[in-house]
This record gives sequence, C-alpha cells and structure tokens, in this order.
Amino acid sequence: MANNLDLSHDLAKFAANTRFSDLPPQAVEAAKKSLLDTIGVMLGASGMEPAVRPIIDLVTDAGGKEEARILGFGGRVPAAAAAFANGTLAHGLDYDSQTPWGAHPDSSLVPALLALAERKGDITGKELITAVAIGQEMFIRLRCNVGWHMDWNLSSVVGVYSGAAACGSLLGLNAEQIAHAMGIASLNAGGTMQQIFGIGTDLRGLYAGFIAQSCVNAVLLAQKGMLGMENLFEGEAGVFKVYFNGEYNREKMLENLGSEYLSAGMTYKYWPAVGNAHTYIHAAIELIRENPLKIEDIECVRVYVGDFAERMSQPLKERKAPQTMMDAKFSLPFTVALALVKGSMNISDFSTDALKDQQVLALADKVEPVFDADFNWDLKLPAGKVEVIMRDGRRIERLGTEVPGTPERHMTWEELLQKFSDCAQASIQPAPLESINKAQNLLTVLETCGEITPVLELLS
Repeated sequence: MANNLDLSHDLAKFAANTRFSDLPPQAVEAAKKSLLDTIGVMLGASGMEPAVRPIIDLVTDAGGKEEARILGFGGRVPAAAAAFANGTLAHGLDYDSQTPWGAHPDSSLVPALLALAERKGDITGKELITAVAIGQEMFIRLRCNVGWHMDWNLSSVVGVYSGAAACGSLLGLNAEQIAHAMGIASLNAGGTMQQIFGIGTDLRGLYAGFIAQSCVNAVLLAQKGMLGMENLFEGEAGVFKVYFNGEYNREKMLENLGSEYLSAGMTYKYWPAVGNAHTYIHAAIELIRENPLKIEDIECVRVYVGDFAERMSQPLKERKAPQTMMDAKFSLPFTVALALVKGSMNISDFSTDALKDQQVLALADKVEPVFDADFNWDLKLPAGKVEVIMRDGRRIERLGTEVPGTPERHMTWEELLQKFSDCAQASIQPAPLESINKAQNLLTVLETCGEITPVLELLS
C-alpha cells in the first residue's frame, strides 16, 4: 500500500510501533483495569442475561477448531466465534467501561484480543496491556474529533478500526498490514443509534460481538496477505465523509499521539445500566439517603432531561414498564424508581423477576420527564436532576454530581475488585472463590505475567 496522507497510515504506524515501555503508568493502569472489568462483566452476563443464549448456542453448535474459550459457559471454538460470543457477553449487561465522553471501546476490544491471544499462545501480560492501551487511545481520539449527530452507533463505527489496529499490534503485524486490516474491517462497520433508542430488543449487547468478530477476521486476513483500501478515512467516499459528513479534526486526532494517552481517563461503571442514566441514579440514591422518605408518600418524581436522556424516557408508557432487561437498563423512569426504592443498585436488581417488582413499577409510573436543554449531551456526559414531590407538598431535589465511576470520582482498585468478584460469582458456572481471587490478583499485576492464558483457566 503506497504511503500517502490518509489518517489510516498514521494510526497504523502508532499501533505497529508502540511498545509497553512507551506507555505512561496511567495508560498501563487503565488497560489493566479494563481487562479486569471486562472479564468480570462477561462472566456476570453469562449468568444474568438470558438474551445471550442464542449467540452461545449458535457458536457452540457450529463448532470448529478449538482456539479460544467462551467465558462463563466454557468450551472452545474458533477465535472469531469466541470473540463474537464474548463480545456479546461484554456488553450484554450494559455494565462495561466507557470513555468519559461516552461510547464503549472495551466490550469489543478486550474479547477480540483475548481470542487472538489464546489462538496464538505465548502472549505476555505486557503485550496484552499494550494492545489494550493502543485500542483505547485510538478509539478516544476518533470518538472525540468527529462530527457525531446521534445517528451512527459510535461504538461500532469507531471501535472496528481501533480494535483492528490493536489486534494487529498483538499479532506483531507491521504498519502496512495494520492499515490493510483496518480497511478490511471497514466492510463490517455500521449500526445506527436506533438499536439504542428502540424498545423491545435484545440487540444492544450484540453489536460488541459483531465488532470483536470483525476485528479478529480482518487481522487474520491481513496477516495472510489480503489488501485493504487506499484513503480509508479521508477519501471521497471515506469513513469521515460517509459517516460524519466530512466533520473531523485530523490535527486533534494526531496531537501528541504516542506521548500523551487520553485513555488514562477511562471510566468503569458503578451500576449496571446505560452510562447516561448514572447521574440520575446517583442523584436518586443520594436524595433518598439524605432525606429518609416513605416511598408510598411520593406524589410525583420529575427528571430533568436533555436531548439524549429524553430518549431514555420515550415512549413514556413503555419506558415506565420495560419488558426486557435491556429496556430496563435504558429506561430513565425505571432506573430512577429502582434507585429510589432500593437506595442502591447492583447486578441482581436486573433480572426477570426484578422487572415485575410492583413497588418499583408503581413508582416508575409516577416519574415524569421535564425537558431542559441545560442537560443536553454535547461531548461531556451531562449531570442529572431528580425532583421528588411529596403528598404533603414538599419538594426535594438533587443534582447528580461527583458520580462514582466518572472522571470526578474514579472507581478505586478495591471497588473494581469487588465488582469483579460479584460478577464472577454471578456466572452461569461460577469458579471457586479461591480461583476468582487468584485470577483478580493476577490481573492487577498482569505486566508480570509471562503468559496470560493461566488467568483465564482459573475462571473456566
């Protein structure tokens, strides 16, 4: 492929040339936290999200060369199939990590890398950490510097390129091969925000599986000599023109690339629901903690919403009584009502039985959205405001600030380890607690591991 000015070549060189020794400590820590967090969430989804079963059945029925394992369920399948299954698990609970600006790199990136690591063997902890850091950095720089209009699903449209580049790094591909891999992966880029805004669907976790699968296949094809395309991003029908109306900032994407790592700001979810609801969840939990109220005395709950949060409230009748767990996690009335009733939120609060909790449903029916443009989602995720009106006329309000799992209040290692343990124990086939503890301890010092598969074997 000829050397030209297209951005794909700059990104490919970054992916091909970056080594563990180039990473600042903050990027190493973010990559390790993402591996711990994503593996834990995959295990939790295996036991808590029944919607993943058709995917698991599909890949296990197809069989094939036993290259990589399906977390939670066990068994080994071809690497691309494992990436598909594990990617679906990783986003299946909507409990996976995200950038401070929204969108999810890790739920596709980590499953793809783990599948290739098992297929290849002899991948060290440092090599895996480096590949994760590369993928996260590319994802963030693309995500933050394109003109997005809540039309395409950013996690798909951006993640397929950052994931392919990271996978190429893990396999030791050169810059030209990685540029080809990104071009090949472009044939599987897509997915619109309707999958997020629509109701009655189990599809939201599925997109991460498709991205992970595409990244694995694209890199393996490039390794075998398949060619990509010229001017992938900046051509006349390139990614930026087609998906983002030609709105992008090339200079910002490349600014200090390789020396400054924005991935140090990666965030990890404190609660198993869509990230845009977390400020409202926090506001509700803190409101009820600071003001011990009787739920039955609440007359009305108002949630002040901007452009994106309004979509989490419409159609209002259906949002108040979600029929699937995915819809429940995206429903602002349901998540706020759940937070007020429980005074907390954890992985067990989203189950088939929990969707029928009459106290939660009754309060959700009292939740009313109030549009306020001050809560629009531009680049930074907006705060959330919850107001409770009591039958005696009292009005109590709370703003969701200093939210756990955000740049203002990062989750600690201790909190992440507890989340990992909770998720691992919720697996469909939970490993012994001793093995879970050993695995999470190894993940915290992953850079010292000479080979990463023993970590996964502890959880099988």
